[in-house]
Amino acid sequence: MNLSFSKEDLDFKQEVVDFLDANYPGDIKERQDKRLPLDKEQNIRWQKILSKKGWFAVNWPSEYSGSPELSLTQKYILQNVLAEYNTPVLLPFGVGMCAPVIFSFGTDKQKKQHLPAILNSDVWWCQGYSEPGSGSDLASLKTKADKEGDSYIVNGCKTWTTLAQHADWIFCLVRTETTPIKQEGISFLLIDMKTAGIEVKPIITVDGSHEVNMVFFDNVKVPCENIVGEVGQGWNIAKFLLMHERSGIAGISSLKRELSRLRELSASTIVNEGTLLDEPAFRAKIEQTEIELTATEFTELRTLSSMSSGGSPGAEASILKIKGTELQQKLSELFVEMLGYYAHPFFAENELGSNDSIGPEYAGSIMPHYLNYRKVSIYGGSNEIQRNVISKAILGL
Repeated sequence: MNLSFSKEDLDFKQEVVDFLDANYPGDIKERQDKRLPLDKEQNIRWQKILSKKGWFAVNWPSEYSGSPELSLTQKYILQNVLAEYNTPVLLPFGVGMCAPVIFSFGTDKQKKQHLPAILNSDVWWCQGYSEPGSGSDLASLKTKADKEGDSYIVNGCKTWTTLAQHADWIFCLVRTETTPIKQEGISFLLIDMKTAGIEVKPIITVDGSHEVNMVFFDNVKVPCENIVGEVGQGWNIAKFLLMHERSGIAGISSLKRELSRLRELSASTIVNEGTLLDEPAFRAKIEQTEIELTATEFTELRTLSSMSSGGSPGAEASILKIKGTELQQKLSELFVEMLGYYAHPFFAENELGSNDSIGPEYAGSIMPHYLNYRKVSIYGGSNEIQRNVISKAILGL
């Protein structure tokens, strides 16, 4: 595995740096640095900036993105520089999840209808997978789509639906047939959120934020032409989508930035006659985290190397998902440990933009971030399930 960058790659890195210096909006950067949530307009504005440059849909074939395809090394460089600048994480549901399904399995009509709108961030998508009682065991889902003429009538409920309160469309796994094997009879269906019979109810999480929702379907009428791929092919499409989602969940680039920030802040936190970073026990935790992060990064690089030779992310995606999310949680715990008792008080107002905090000015967002990140080892397929995937695919158990 060759880890050296060519002159062309280094020139590309400088191009990304110059672009961000000139085009990263100050108001978005300020909220990012303070760990305050962006509103819908700010998310869309940032995605449009990247899309205009050709760096939004980087995993799309050029025939659909309209931009020259980046090499895997260039994608890696772009991802790292964006993380170094602490730019917003791109909302994956349209560009990274639904679009690859559409251009891989969809009809020409579906491609023409949906891909340009996703590319320009004109349409906001959400994901309708999990249901009450059907999370990690997704194949047990019960949302039903009964065919009536040239439409499907959808009834059921989806839960933990991220940002559904803003969504224009939702892509859903629905049961179009009851079969003895639960993975069969599932289809992938695109649904306009403005359709009569859809109700979105908020779920307020422990950190006080409204990020996820319940979505109810009551006799929702959806055209049959909104099925992607063949009827009953939904489980295979879901596996295709989740394989790519899991490799991106690891967030290696963001972890490197957060670890650097933790070092910097702990080096300025006074403890006794020195700093927290001078304390052997705390420094050892940081160094152990850095070792694990480096090992995980090399796993990601091996995966990229395999993909550059024509492979696809397999069980490695599960490895990255496990280690990446465990490191995300560990870092959030170290931030809380660094602040000590200053981490415990937090105000819901901080999620809405208030600068009030107890202790250092950055303290207000630490505990909500810690609480919110309890979820990362669960979504995208819980880490327990990922260990089963690894034991079957790699160890043959």
